[in-house]
Amino acid sequence: MSNFLFTSESVSEGHPDKVSDLISDTIVDLMISKDPYSRVACETLVTTNKVVIAGEYRCNVDMIALFEEIQERVRLAVKKIGYEQDGFHWKNMTIDNYLHSQSNDIALGVDQNENKDEGAGDQGLMFGYAVNETEALMPAPIYYSHLLLKELGKLRHSGKANFLGPDSKSQLSIQYENFKPTSAKKIVVSTQHLEGYDQNDLKDFIINLVKKVIPEDWSYKEDDILVNPTGRFVVGGPDGDTGLTGRKIIVDTYGGSAQHGGGAFSGKDPTKVDRSAAYMTRYLAKNVVAAKLASKCSIQIAYAIGVSKPLSLYVNTFGTGKVNDRVIEKCLNEVVDLTPKGIRNKLKLNNPIYVPTSSYGHFGRIPDELVKGSFTWEKTDLVETLVKEVSNR
Repeated sequence: MSNFLFTSESVSEGHPDKVSDLISDTIVDLMISKDPYSRVACETLVTTNKVVIAGEYRCNVDMIALFEEIQERVRLAVKKIGYEQDGFHWKNMTIDNYLHSQSNDIALGVDQNENKDEGAGDQGLMFGYAVNETEALMPAPIYYSHLLLKELGKLRHSGKANFLGPDSKSQLSIQYENFKPTSAKKIVVSTQHLEGYDQNDLKDFIINLVKKVIPEDWSYKEDDILVNPTGRFVVGGPDGDTGLTGRKIIVDTYGGSAQHGGGAFSGKDPTKVDRSAAYMTRYLAKNVVAAKLASKCSIQIAYAIGVSKPLSLYVNTFGTGKVNDRVIEKCLNEVVDLTPKGIRNKLKLNNPIYVPTSSYGHFGRIPDELVKGSFTWEKTDLVETLVKEVSNR
């Protein structure tokens, strides 16, 4: 079908699951800042005034001091979101830390030694995707769902919308005609607010925000903008619902417009190919589209734990490719080192760059956004090389 309706959603930094992702990535960044070759697989649960952290680590520092710093960094992260509510307050919440040392069995398979190259941190398959629907080469429904909440968050943090709470969600149903997004049929925004705030005033505020975010040439009706459909949203965040790391993987990637390997990203160091290879496949797919070799591109890669080279690489341009997909596959294999170590070196992943990824998506962002060296996988610096390689075949 060339004409269809497609929906994607986003959630804000104050959504319980995103609070969990932020805490997990705060711990990843802290450990990597102490030891760039730290191993971390960290999960977080948040609920009413409680944070529970669990997982494995390996970090070449004094762990007693590090655990104390984790407590401090977690509180500061929650404070930065803006949680100073009775049911979830950065100062009053309790933090239970159950992190433990990494299994020697896992380390044995991953570590490089004189007899083997560094292996993947787990088995699995990862997907990357790009499409020329937006300037960021992201699908339009997820791109604008994220953008709505990012702008909402900026207004809240600036003090210009102090009636808002940290927890919010958006959802856009986009009409496609001849495979191109042309209008917004339904726009849903649910946002936490102060007790007693007038819902009509809130709707007017959101309508004005939508007008600034949605492309001018798109059509939509104000009656199709749904704001807090339940009528109120006062209790929110971890006080309103439990949050868990890795529970918003479709929000984190392509909003359902593309395939997903199943592995979450937040809380994992870059030896975990769930994260690093997903970043690499996005990098490759984006460069294929940026090079105008195709208008859309999906890339799958697969690994076995302890094995350095990928088991497979698959490219699908959905019939939009200027050359055969198998030619693109061969070129990608030749111009990029797809071992876990090669990916980390290429994208400079052994750096504390992960906190900004924990909300508003891991893809479609600006390189160096918020943190220098972040979102390197969004660069299009492979375009010239790809065009040259393809033209030589």
